[in-house]
Amino acid sequence: MAVPFFLLAILIELSIDRVRGSGFFRPNDAINSLSIGILNGTFGYFTRLLPLLAWGFVLENFALLDMPLTWFDASARGITLWVVAALAWDFCYYWFHRFSHEISILWAAHAVHHQSEDYNLSTALRQTSSGFLFGWIFYLPLFLIGFPLEVLLIVNAVNLIYQFWVHTQVVRRLGPLDYILVTPSNHRVHHAQNERYIDKNYGGMLILWDRMFGSFEDERDDEPVVFGVRKPLANWNPFWANLQVYDYLWFDAVRANRWQDKLGVWFRRTGWRPADVEANFPKSRSDLTTFEKFDPVLPQSIQRYVLAQFFVALVVTLVIAEMFVTVGARGVAIPCFMLWVLLYVLGLINEGRPNALRMEMLRLLLVVPAGVASLQATSEIAVAAGVMWTATAAYIALSVAWLLMTIRRQLSN
Repeated sequence: MAVPFFLLAILIELSIDRVRGSGFFRPNDAINSLSIGILNGTFGYFTRLLPLLAWGFVLENFALLDMPLTWFDASARGITLWVVAALAWDFCYYWFHRFSHEISILWAAHAVHHQSEDYNLSTALRQTSSGFLFGWIFYLPLFLIGFPLEVLLIVNAVNLIYQFWVHTQVVRRLGPLDYILVTPSNHRVHHAQNERYIDKNYGGMLILWDRMFGSFEDERDDEPVVFGVRKPLANWNPFWANLQVYDYLWFDAVRANRWQDKLGVWFRRTGWRPADVEANFPKSRSDLTTFEKFDPVLPQSIQRYVLAQFFVALVVTLVIAEMFVTVGARGVAIPCFMLWVLLYVLGLINEGRPNALRMEMLRLLLVVPAGVASLQATSEIAVAAGVMWTATAAYIALSVAWLLMTIRRQLSN
């Protein structure tokens, strides 16, 4: 339900950026961030039940207190309980977030959120698709205490929605609020790769946790934030963004000689490498003085085509969300696969890969009709076959014509 408002806020921030000429948005980076967010949301249709099962099991069998949902009403006691639940969730989030920077296997999931070398509201939606593996563990104490599942899901949603707006450079300082809350200034520090700022300001809503536990750093005017990660993603592939850190952890684990080192690669502090691997496969330290953003240059005609197809992806994402409510995960599997292929190919095109436009043609002529045929063959979809095929044929014809025109312009240039 919040996604349309998120997209509206991004458009407003984009408009402000264009009027001011501040350069906080690049279309390719924003599309990559939103593609990763879409991947997280749609992949979550098939994974988000797992944490709920674990939480429900603990709540049903091990809760220390019986806290009926009726306690959380509009009375003074009920409001107090809501506040306590929100603070407790934010406290757990702080430690989950901090350990996600300090333990390699948790960083492998969380790094996705930090890969963007821009910082704007689209960055907020850049979320991992593998967070369901371990993130739920950090909130188990709240279910062990006995907070109702419905209450914790609501305070979680409030916590996440709050964190959206702090991913902006449009808002600078907020005076006294910077000392209490996580604000855009505080969170910009968190997304930095500068030595002074790195691994600081973990709070979700309250920056007080960082001040209490020694992880706070203030944003300084004399040291502008350099956004991104020390090992750049350097592509626009939303799937590789989710796999990159796992890949280089696997690289080290396979090449380590000792079994304790093979395990240590995953569970020791981020950046740690076995001595033998470091000696045989040394890594150079990043130099921020020579840092350049990953930014392949594309012809305007291709950029316009990508923007148009990404708009289609946004519409399809909202349609899939509505379908999921009525038909569940099984009913959206085929549309999700078709959407994922679209996002993958758009990433290739944005990178300027040599065969990217051929891949797009194959997607239009093979994947789209095959996917629609499979979807129409199921009983999950309520749209008439004639309407579905007419819309599909129109989309394919228009896209192919536009793509051929784009290829012709490239060849002529």
